[in-house]
Amino acid sequence: MLHQHTIAQLRDLKLLGMANALQRQMEQPGSSDMTFEERLAFLVQHESDHRNERRYTRLIQQAKLKYSQACIEDFDTRAGRGVERSQFTSLALSEWVSTGNTIVITGATGCGKTWLACALAQYACRMGHSARYLRITRLSEEIRTMRVTGTYTKWLTELARTDLVVLDDWGLVGLDAQARDALMEIVDDRCGSRGTIITSQLPVDHWHAWIGDAAIADAMLDRLLQQSHRMVLKGESLRAPSRSRTPKKPV
Repeated sequence: MLHQHTIAQLRDLKLLGMANALQRQMEQPGSSDMTFEERLAFLVQHESDHRNERRYTRLIQQAKLKYSQACIEDFDTRAGRGVERSQFTSLALSEWVSTGNTIVITGATGCGKTWLACALAQYACRMGHSARYLRITRLSEEIRTMRVTGTYTKWLTELARTDLVVLDDWGLVGLDAQARDALMEIVDDRCGSRGTIITSQLPVDHWHAWIGDAAIADAMLDRLLQQSHRMVLKGESLRAPSRSRTPKKPV
């Protein structure tokens, strides 16, 4: 009864990891052989693990990644992909997010740019960083909606506080004035303090022309590329070919 009362108190205190661990201790005969210090360490460790898992779950939900299950351990770095395993691992495990670096991933369609960006963002969430995935192709429409609902300024503020922002499909469609201004705000807020990932089919040398406004392009690229790491993915498309339909037999 005493243990059940203690477990109930732990749950009331929102110490769910400790409560579950104590419940398991009570159900395992061998736990009585542990010292008080060992049992306490076991409870504290489970509470820490439980909180970390809850934090990760919240961060990954808020990130809204296109591929939320992508992880750096599964990235294909075989010969011909253009990225060496040691180079990739060294970058992924570094402090590039907190030092405000930009990772630029370019390559042909279907080569895995978006998947890789999501894997890096997922690992950042595992390390406790907040992240957010944005598609440039939908940016103008989303901005128009937010301006109508009065949430545009709040959205910019939230992005400025986010540790890592993924800008997917950079250069795929033309920019209108409001999308260009929004990107400038996003990039300026992150310069030197928070991480950014950009995926693009468009080579970096063509970005200035794509942005359109020369002054904004100069300012944006100066902020993005002064602390950047570039990866050029190569090889054939990784997307599965669509299955050919079996023709119907004539009646």
